[in-house]
Amino acid sequence: MSERTNVSNIGVVGAYRTYKIDNSTITFDRNEAGGSAQVGLAVTFSAADTVALAADGDAIIGKLVLVESDDKANVQTEGTMTLPGGSGATLTRGTKIVGDLGAASAKGYIRSAASATAAELIVCRGRIENAEDPTAVVVTL
Repeated sequence: MSERTNVSNIGVVGAYRTYKIDNSTITFDRNEAGGSAQVGLAVTFSAADTVALAADGDAIIGKLVLVESDDKANVQTEGTMTLPGGSGATLTRGTKIVGDLGAASAKGYIRSAASATAAELIVCRGRIENAEDPTAVVVTL
C-alpha cells in the first residue's frame, strides 16, 4: 500500500520474472548500473523465455530491471512502474500501451495503443496513469 502523503504508486504489487536476453538489443555490461545500458527500458518477447527491447507496436512484457553476466535478466512484469515514452509518442492517461521507438529509432519505448489498429488491440495491455513526464511515464501492467 502507498503512503497517503505520497501520490506515487510505483512499485506497488510488483511481480518480477527471470528471462534470457536476446544478446542483441539487450547486452550485459559490468560497467553499467544494473548490468546494462538498456536497464529501465520496455521489453517484449523475441523467442521462448527470451526478451528483447520493444519495437513499434510490440506487446510490452515489462520493464528491464537487471541484466546478469550469464545473459539472464530480471524483468518487472506486473505492478506500477515507469517506462520511457517514444519520440513524439501519443501518451494518453487511461489507455493501454504498446512498444514504440525513441530518438534515432531506438527500441525500448512505449506509446498509447492505436484503437484503429487491430494488431495493436490484440497485444496492448496495462494502462497509462501519469504521462506528465514523457521520459518516465507511470504505467500499471
